[in-house]
Amino acid sequence: MKKLLLLIFICGSIFQSRAQDTKNPDAILGVWLTGSKEGKVEIFKKGNNYQGKIVWMKEPNDPKTGNLKTDKFHPDEKLHTRPILGLTNLWGFVFKSENTWEEGHIYDPKNGKEYKCIISFKDKNTLNVRGYIGISLIGRTETWLRSSL
Repeated sequence: MKKLLLLIFICGSIFQSRAQDTKNPDAILGVWLTGSKEGKVEIFKKGNNYQGKIVWMKEPNDPKTGNLKTDKFHPDEKLHTRPILGLTNLWGFVFKSENTWEEGHIYDPKNGKEYKCIISFKDKNTLNVRGYIGISLIGRTETWLRSSL
């Protein structure tokens, strides 16, 4: 009986700690491997909002020139020379409820487009990142994994 109570206590503690992680607005902080596995984004807090920047790329250099890849698809031509590595591509996120950050935007340097975005935890090491146009039904969700740099 004591072993059973101990097992129940341990399991309850594990589930409680996981639940608390998703109620903590700062649980999202850290480095995340994108769904394509071609980049890592570090999510950090700036003021009351959360944002992210690209901190690692599988292929950071342009194969034609050997130079760092630049933001050549951005609609503003003046920004075409800025490097993608170090680029802020997530911004404006606010912790809304257990497990969810909303009101944010995500920028895709592969096509130069910006989307509204919602981020939510699948579990403490997995994020669902949903970029959309207009309403969240019209969009795409990627799964990002917690990573190290």
